[in-house]
Amino acid sequence: MSNKIVTVNPHNGEVIKEYVKHTSGEIERIISNATKRQIEWARKPFPARAEFFLAVADLLLKRKEQYARLMAEEMGKPISQGIAEIEKCARVCHYYVENSEKFLADKPVETEAKKSYVTYNPLGIILGIMPWNFPFWQVFRFAVPTLMAGNAVLMKHSSNVMGCSLAIEYLLLDAGIPENVFSSLVISGEEAEELIGNINIAAVSLTGSTQVGQRVTAVAGKYMKKCVMELGGSDPYLVLKDADIDKAAKICAAARLINSGQSCIAAKRFIVEADVYDEFLEKFTREMASYKMGNPLESDTAIGPQARADLRDELHNLVEKTIEFGGKLHLGGELPEGPGYYYPATIVTGVMPGMPLFDEESFGPVAAVTRAEREDLAISLCNFSKFGLGAAIFTEDLEKAEHLAKNVLNAGTVYVNGQVKSDPRLPFGGIKESGYGRELSEEGIKEFVNIKTVVIE
Repeated sequence: MSNKIVTVNPHNGEVIKEYVKHTSGEIERIISNATKRQIEWARKPFPARAEFFLAVADLLLKRKEQYARLMAEEMGKPISQGIAEIEKCARVCHYYVENSEKFLADKPVETEAKKSYVTYNPLGIILGIMPWNFPFWQVFRFAVPTLMAGNAVLMKHSSNVMGCSLAIEYLLLDAGIPENVFSSLVISGEEAEELIGNINIAAVSLTGSTQVGQRVTAVAGKYMKKCVMELGGSDPYLVLKDADIDKAAKICAAARLINSGQSCIAAKRFIVEADVYDEFLEKFTREMASYKMGNPLESDTAIGPQARADLRDELHNLVEKTIEFGGKLHLGGELPEGPGYYYPATIVTGVMPGMPLFDEESFGPVAAVTRAEREDLAISLCNFSKFGLGAAIFTEDLEKAEHLAKNVLNAGTVYVNGQVKSDPRLPFGGIKESGYGRELSEEGIKEFVNIKTVVIE
């Protein structure tokens, strides 16, 4: 096994930098130091932790162009989207600065005892295994509430965004966090999984693929470690016959192409009622084709390269196999010539259960469109998936839409006439093979605390 991690620019395939991996001895020292510092950090009152995160938010905004450029170079994110990502990280800092103490305040419960209440204690060191597609946001939405609750964080980021990983640690240190309260590990995924069994690791948060989630939960289960799993998705967008088709087409294209299509909550499957299918497909195609693909460092680029060559190959294979199974290529679907790992905005129609683009998660700018003859069939097709992360409904009948969102669609988040996205104020997570547990909001900060009952007779 190599002792180095190499980052590559997906725009041109050129090596950016080599990083020497932490040795086993260095990792042990990091964990030992984190164990000591976590105890000190947990003793700090909420206002002291809040002051630190106000400084973090300020630095994020001051450095947003720098960090956006780093993301563009390491994983191909269009720079305008990278700036928006950093601004969102600052917002999550402010949200938990304002709310953490309230969320974790002791909760009195009236019983027969003289006094009884619920209190919330930090668990200790939380291992975060983070993905490359939102290199800053995924980390901040996990780490900010986790640290505000009094835990320490060890983070294993994806190897292709190691520069982002270390930049986050340096940022927190620059803002004044005590050393070793947050540490970025330069290790492989296999080495991170081995760390789960360390006695000083209290719990694990993973954002990644279902396959990785299955491996991590198997190890965590062996050692009885708490997990939060935010895994893959194949989000359905349901377009009913009374929808505003212009609005639906515009939102659906944006939801499919966000982050060059590389998002767990990007729209993946578009289930359209037959009465409006032709109109929707025409307008959706026009919207998809209008997005500029190119150098992620150019401000008007909307679709950058795919993050790695192997990921682009996997995506193209899903498209080709779906066509072999009867899907029809409607737009794109051809590998462009030239350097970089680019893939065009693509639409495949006639996609049904049993075809790869219906059954699997497609991570890239590929839309699977399905015609449904009736509303009940359309709803069944939405739910016919092993995933359950997000879903959206487009209709002018808001009463019906709310009923479907609340009681019928199987997902952790459902939007009506809007694009599925995460919001610090709302819990985020999935069901089925999309994972379990929640991030963000009050529910998120309580994932990595001991919800302790105290009774005084």
